[in-house]
Amino acid sequence: MALENASTEFVSDFVSDKLALYSNLGSLYFNILSGISLWKVLVGLLVFITIYDQISYVTKKGSIAGPPLKMWPIIGPFLESVNPKFEEYKAKWNSGPLSCVSVFHKFVVIASTRDLTRKILNSPAYVKPCVVDVAIKLLRPTNWVFLDGKAHVDYRKGLNGLFTRKALSVYLPHQEEIYDKYFETFLEMSKEKHVPFMHIFREINCAVSCRTFCGNYISEEQVKVIADNYYLITEALELVNFPIILPFTNAWYGKKAADMTLDIFQQCSALSRKAMEAGGEVTCTMDAWIRDMLAARDNVKKDDGTSGVSIRVFTDKEISETIFTFLFASQDASSSATTWLFQILADRPDVFAKVREEQLRVRDYDVNKRLSVDMVDKMTYTHMVVKEALRYRPPVIMVPYVVKKDYPISPDYTVPKGSMVVPTLYPALHDPEVYPEPETFNPDRWAADDSLANKAPKNWLVFGTGPHVCLGQTYAVMNFISMIGKAALLLDWTHEVTPKSEEIKVFATIFPQDDCKLKFTKREIAV
Repeated sequence: MALENASTEFVSDFVSDKLALYSNLGSLYFNILSGISLWKVLVGLLVFITIYDQISYVTKKGSIAGPPLKMWPIIGPFLESVNPKFEEYKAKWNSGPLSCVSVFHKFVVIASTRDLTRKILNSPAYVKPCVVDVAIKLLRPTNWVFLDGKAHVDYRKGLNGLFTRKALSVYLPHQEEIYDKYFETFLEMSKEKHVPFMHIFREINCAVSCRTFCGNYISEEQVKVIADNYYLITEALELVNFPIILPFTNAWYGKKAADMTLDIFQQCSALSRKAMEAGGEVTCTMDAWIRDMLAARDNVKKDDGTSGVSIRVFTDKEISETIFTFLFASQDASSSATTWLFQILADRPDVFAKVREEQLRVRDYDVNKRLSVDMVDKMTYTHMVVKEALRYRPPVIMVPYVVKKDYPISPDYTVPKGSMVVPTLYPALHDPEVYPEPETFNPDRWAADDSLANKAPKNWLVFGTGPHVCLGQTYAVMNFISMIGKAALLLDWTHEVTPKSEEIKVFATIFPQDDCKLKFTKREIAV
């Protein structure tokens, strides 16, 4: 009995002690928590994230050029990227073969030498195009440009016939109609004084692209809507963006414009498919693509009895997304090249005169003779002018890629998986060892087959290289030659030079900071 009482007392004392301990701990925790306000918790969390972000940046940076620490915690140079400066890009390229920045969650490695750029563009096992983060949302994740490996190769096979010489001969008459229409606009716009032409050059290139890709399935009103709103898409495609699309931001407006454009292209694809099913004539890129698909589906034989190209049938949605990437790839780059071409010719009357003389000669001095692919082939000097303009002011200065797995880009550095790696094209095109006096516009550097420029094809990176090399580069060059050549034949124009005319602004690609102020008049010979 005494033992039982002792046990009971022991248990009671033990429970009492535990309760007292828990009570004391509870009071302690309450006192601690009551002394901690929400802002203290948030500050502590912010300090932890900042320290972690800096450690992550320093670890990833390793030995390559770049700020020793992120000057602005977490966001990095985000505010600078909102209004990018060309001089800042050049400083980054000049800082070393590899350099880096970190913005929000994204670590970015920049490659500035020709060989590193070519290596990245030819490394599909390690990298894939990402353009910029928001581009996936604008172009849609299912878009073919984001395909990789065999899927990308197979998809691209179905597009190879869209920019052949035969296809270009179909597109050219429609392009010339656009030139004629807009040349009248040029005259009307500037009849009183010199006015900025960057915007109208964007519009003419959008119109040329839409008519080439969609033919007459797209209305004039729809072309105008796309041209007017494409600017919003360009604004959304900053190199770095806030990680999510927020209402009323550039990315939000760009997404709305992209969705509208994709819907229009899908409607055009349905109309083209109906016309091709009925045996209609090919008049545009959509027609050519759908006709090839139908031929492959029906196992149409070539003239020699062999099987035609084997490609699968694509949906209207897939066609609309692909045509949108064609517009995406061409719009800003073509607008940039067109702007610089018109400015360059106005500022160099000797070059202008040679282009004009050649345009008359290839037409047998008949100013009303319509363009043809054979005629464009004879425009040798105009081609040299276009090629030099693309080198002197390359429309694309960098091409962002995402790293799929740790990428040993050099013996001393491995780009971490998930980073963005950005090969730059501008330095290779301004290499003084290949292009003496690279800041001088000199079309004659392309005249001789054995010139330094022509003997260095590895430096000619205007259209990239590797598995994602520009599919429409022949079409683009032909468009520039045809447009500037015909303009030189029919029009005179002068350039109002300002202190900002040769200063470069970055807006997806590069433009004169003063937006190229021109005044057009009609040539007497063309009246």
